[in-house]
Amino acid sequence: MKARHLFLAAALGLVPLQYAHAESKPADFPLAERIKSKVAAGTPLDIYVSYHDVSNEFAPFMKAGVAKAAEADKVNANFIGPVGADADGQISEIETLIGKIDGLAISSVSTDALAPLIDRVLAAGIPVVTFNTDNPDSKRLAFAGQDLVQSGREAGKLMATTLGGKGKVMITTIDAAAQWSLDREKGAREALAAEGGIEVIQTLNTGTDPQEIYSAIENAMLANPTVTGILSLECCSTPAAGTWVERNKAADKVKVVGFDLLDQTVGLVESGNIQATIDQAPEKQGYAAVDLLAKFIKGETIDNLDTGVGIYTKENIGEVAKK
Repeated sequence: MKARHLFLAAALGLVPLQYAHAESKPADFPLAERIKSKVAAGTPLDIYVSYHDVSNEFAPFMKAGVAKAAEADKVNANFIGPVGADADGQISEIETLIGKIDGLAISSVSTDALAPLIDRVLAAGIPVVTFNTDNPDSKRLAFAGQDLVQSGREAGKLMATTLGGKGKVMITTIDAAAQWSLDREKGAREALAAEGGIEVIQTLNTGTDPQEIYSAIENAMLANPTVTGILSLECCSTPAAGTWVERNKAADKVKVVGFDLLDQTVGLVESGNIQATIDQAPEKQGYAAVDLLAKFIKGETIDNLDTGVGIYTKENIGEVAKK
């Protein structure tokens, strides 16, 4: 399929991803007596939403969704989490608040580190769901967000199509050791490996500082001048890669595929310096994190919620720019 046709098909809307069935029934969960009493009395629930880094550029979108759900579900929703990806900080904060939490939604800094805590919270009769970043090793009740491995595959497919099935690709990420990054990279490499003519030359760990991200990409491109594609796994190295292409007038030689809809990314897609970016509906994820918990505590069965993959290219990015 030609790239233009693939992009037009994807631009029709969010592409749903498939999850394993994970239906959770309130009747099967031993809800803490203090929480039962609040439900019976009609007292507003206290939902806590722990995001893995409240300082990143993605957090405000999540927080906006949390606030909307709190109003819709008539609950108190608190958006918490560490500044910077700090697993110990995330664990400590949750442990401090556990006596106040009626329901916990969590996006884990580290799957391994947070899984035992999630299970301890559940054992205390407090419902827990995951959002944005799943924790399948835990006993969490449901997950709201993208299938990160599959979204990586979608990015890899877009990259392969953009390059016409041949070329040298550099993968970029702000945190190569993070579980979300590992999952996305796994999917991206699987999709790229399916194309016999594409070679992944490296995964570049850029760090999180904007200037350092750009410098890391600039230095890597100087060291690898034969790179024809940059595949970013997240919000922040995507615009940096597009900016490098723009400054070096390399849009005809180096193609960029990445994630999210930061303003700078939208502009670079419009100008043709980024070929495609994948949206993961962060506000929807924040909303679902609260909504799933509120419904479950009030007696409704819940299941995993797929927030889909929104693919944006020069042909449809105007929809975002208008907003």
